[in-house]
Amino acid sequence: MKSKRTVLVTGCSSGIGLATCHVLSRNNFMTYGTVRNLSKAKKIQDLINGENLSLKILRLDVNDNQSIKIAVKKILTDTGRIDVLINNAGYGMFGPVEEITTQEVKKQFETNFFGTIRLIKAIVPIMRKQGNGTIVNISSIVGRFGVPLNSAYVSSKFAVEGLSESISFELEEFGIRVIVIEPGVVKSDFFQNVKVKGMNLESPYQKLMERRFNLLDKAMKNSLTSSYDVADTIFDALNSKDPKFRYVIGNDATNSLRMRNSLSDRKFMEWIRAGIFQGKGLSK
Repeated sequence: MKSKRTVLVTGCSSGIGLATCHVLSRNNFMTYGTVRNLSKAKKIQDLINGENLSLKILRLDVNDNQSIKIAVKKILTDTGRIDVLINNAGYGMFGPVEEITTQEVKKQFETNFFGTIRLIKAIVPIMRKQGNGTIVNISSIVGRFGVPLNSAYVSSKFAVEGLSESISFELEEFGIRVIVIEPGVVKSDFFQNVKVKGMNLESPYQKLMERRFNLLDKAMKNSLTSSYDVADTIFDALNSKDPKFRYVIGNDATNSLRMRNSLSDRKFMEWIRAGIFQGKGLSK
């Protein structure tokens, strides 16, 4: 059996991060699942208690350089290396740009984008000295095109996409590979952490927000893509001898990207408008 590879996963209290920790630790990865607040680590602790997993919990706040330093030092003390970094920590925000404050947009980017950069800056020197490593950045299919009322979140994922492409060129000569994961709508508890603006009755965007929110809630409940589907894709990519740079996950994501690539900008925007504003859906 091959020796265990060491992996650091951020944002593991639930959803994709939790599922990824579960799948990898079951499959010969020494997995360090990190959470910002240890009081929210119950689900991951339950996995450890229920199975004999190669899984440990660490506190790590992607917005706190000191907590990153402490977590990385602990992993290196335990294993002497870090083979895989999975940047998953992040949250969504809904609201028209008119009603989102600049400070709220900055907070969105601090976690979704700058948090990713902080981890990369901490881990790349280790991987470079090792002569190998893999960085997996969890983006979204809306990192490839815009949708209404998600401007801050979409912009942060566009930034992750650009960052990932750029560093892939910088790091390849050191044996460090970059992979981008682009899920569509995933059945999860995403809404527990989402920030929502513009749902008050006084907002001129209230009706549109309500319609958009209800459609997405319905799409999440009816989604055939689970967090474990994303985790399984990550596992397969890490075990591939020639992994792709991008992995699009879910029929809705695949179809949306096909439409993006086949239609003009104007026609694609009409398709998005029909799906979101008229409730026709984006999966057909």
